[in-house]
Amino acid sequence: MNTKKATYFSDQKNGSFAAPTIPKLVIQPNDLLSISVSSLNAEASAVFNQANNSGVNNNNTSTTTTTATGFLVDGAGNIQYPFLGQVPVSGLTKEELKDKLTKALVDKKLLVDPILTVRFLNFKVTVLGEVAHPTVVTVPSERISLLEAIGLAGDLTIYAQRDNVLVIRDENGQKVTQRLNLNSTELFSSPYFYLKSNDVVYVEPNKSKVASTGRSQVWLPILFSALSLGVIVVDRLTR
Repeated sequence: MNTKKATYFSDQKNGSFAAPTIPKLVIQPNDLLSISVSSLNAEASAVFNQANNSGVNNNNTSTTTTTATGFLVDGAGNIQYPFLGQVPVSGLTKEELKDKLTKALVDKKLLVDPILTVRFLNFKVTVLGEVAHPTVVTVPSERISLLEAIGLAGDLTIYAQRDNVLVIRDENGQKVTQRLNLNSTELFSSPYFYLKSNDVVYVEPNKSKVASTGRSQVWLPILFSALSLGVIVVDRLTR
């Protein structure tokens, strides 16, 4: 196997390059949002935080556990918010939604000087193919690079095509695909260096893996047949 093809960024020499741009996270249908509210009136603020938590009774004990639920964005891109009703949120960033809700709460005199925090509860990426541990990675920090995702999946195996890693992304209701070369530092200038929520990373096997798998599929049935025949012969001879 060519060692350059098995090495990350084999074209990199000493020097520096521009840092990749971190993509803005835009709210989409089926996103699950945590919207926390605080103000000088804690009791009034608590009403707006109830949707972030749901009490679930545990039948085995007398205690009640709390499960985060958040605000689910429906197929039309709306959330149901206390006292405000249906609020369109699809296409907004977290900051834009925070400003929109803050203004609405103040304008309707529901809270005085509220402080809102908006977070994604369902930010995750999936890593499949020739990695040590294919996995779904949850990202509480809401920022993850392709290299971090691969690292959390246990790194690429020796059979991985490092120059042809596929990223599948949802963009405006369509599936968009992009192939990336981990042998090249051009990866750092790619808009796909930082992953978005629900991205899928697929690492294809190289020709050596495909060839070895093909040989195994040919020889294993022959081997099992030979072993079975041997067992039959031994059984007949020992009778």
